[in-house]
Amino acid sequence: MMRASGVLMPVSGLPSKYGIGCFSSEAYKFVDQIHNAGQRYWQLLPLGPTGYGDSPYQSFSTFAGNPYFIDLEALTEEGLLTIEECEAYDFGENEAYVNYGKIYNARKSILWKAFHRSKYEEEGAYKSFCEENRGWLPDYALFMAVKSYFSDKSWMEWDDDIRMREPEALKKYRRLLIEEFDYCCFVQYKFAEQWKKLKNYAHQKQVQIIGDIPIYVALDSADIWAHPELFQMNADRRLTGQAGCPPDGFSATGQLWGNPLYDWEYHKETGYQWWIKRIDHHHKLYDVIRIDHFRGLDEYYAIPAGAKTAEFGEWRPGPGNEIFQAITEKLGPLNIIAEDLGFLTESVFRLLDQTGYPGMKILQFAFDSRESGNYLPHNYSVNCIAYTGTHDNNTIRGWYETISETDREYALEYLGRDHLPLDEISWTFIRMAQSSVARLCIIPIQDYLDQGSEGRINTPATIGGNWTWRLKKEEISKKLIDKIRQMTVLYGRL
Repeated sequence: MMRASGVLMPVSGLPSKYGIGCFSSEAYKFVDQIHNAGQRYWQLLPLGPTGYGDSPYQSFSTFAGNPYFIDLEALTEEGLLTIEECEAYDFGENEAYVNYGKIYNARKSILWKAFHRSKYEEEGAYKSFCEENRGWLPDYALFMAVKSYFSDKSWMEWDDDIRMREPEALKKYRRLLIEEFDYCCFVQYKFAEQWKKLKNYAHQKQVQIIGDIPIYVALDSADIWAHPELFQMNADRRLTGQAGCPPDGFSATGQLWGNPLYDWEYHKETGYQWWIKRIDHHHKLYDVIRIDHFRGLDEYYAIPAGAKTAEFGEWRPGPGNEIFQAITEKLGPLNIIAEDLGFLTESVFRLLDQTGYPGMKILQFAFDSRESGNYLPHNYSVNCIAYTGTHDNNTIRGWYETISETDREYALEYLGRDHLPLDEISWTFIRMAQSSVARLCIIPIQDYLDQGSEGRINTPATIGGNWTWRLKKEEISKKLIDKIRQMTVLYGRL
């Protein structure tokens, strides 16, 4: 990986005519913009279908794509929809906000229209797609079809015969819900078709894609319903433990994520085949893979099932480097970024050294008196990724305006400044990240736009109001593009 820089921008946050960012002309325009700004990477959030809380980290499948990202304008060009039909739906009126409630109802309805008009079953590309993805697509399509049949309830609340995947029940629902099943396959086909086209365009513009893999899968997902043996569950397919993080300076009761924990003994016995398939699938989607919560593969925090907080969990050993050796042996060397944030032990540092993967350095953590000093730029190694913040952080301006006076004074001392005007905050910290020795620097687009807390994407351990931020049309000006490029050239990242 050469010295370079990129932009963190969720697909959902792109401008579009229909309520949420997608693989539309605005996505191609964004690729042009970051290319012109001298950026060589576009970092995304997970592209899976969002479930509980609309979080991309709680997806109905680790392999499937989000139907919300399908470009409706492209479907009109194919003759599967009309502009009048698209404009007849209510996708929300605020161009800077994703209204998931309205999008959920409108998107499914209009994609059904496209499905009914399509001659997908006659297309060789469709048949090839289904064959190439036979390892996960049938389970996912049936899962979503049955989920719709049971009024979108979690699979844990379905009738026992289908919840437990009894053979006769699988046959019954497969026959009963054949049209819904085929619809789900069609949607995934269109997602993959449009994403491949956008990714290829990015490559033409010398832009690489950094994609995100959540370490855990959602409880309400096809992955767990279809393969309960991969997780810590009892004979009745109920959780025996759940994932999260222990209490720390940011949360007195810790973070209770509720995701199922992996049965690492089973994964080891099978040669980590499921993980190899998962990484291989995402390697085809992206150029670089960021593994979220990397330390959970060294040690993971196990919380008892039924616990209401994360206070009484325990650390248990994960697979360590063995899983990466198995992946590399099967797939060869891959471009992987380790999300190594939070409290790190010596064993995590050893795992990073063993894999050789670059870790992440977040400038906002550098001046937090509750954190150690390894996020300060003078401590960086070349083999790391420098960020001003991530999707879980406030914007750099919002952060600076809300930190303690002690932390602000420390930041000013480090910068050699007595005072930092509001309109200089964002670019001062961007300059610090760009000028660092880190081989790669990724800046959230909100920081380039000098946005305050209104630009925040997610506040961890909160429900509601997250993942809704959107970029306004024409908000990225030529002046801004030129300014980004100038700094990129200045610090040798072009």
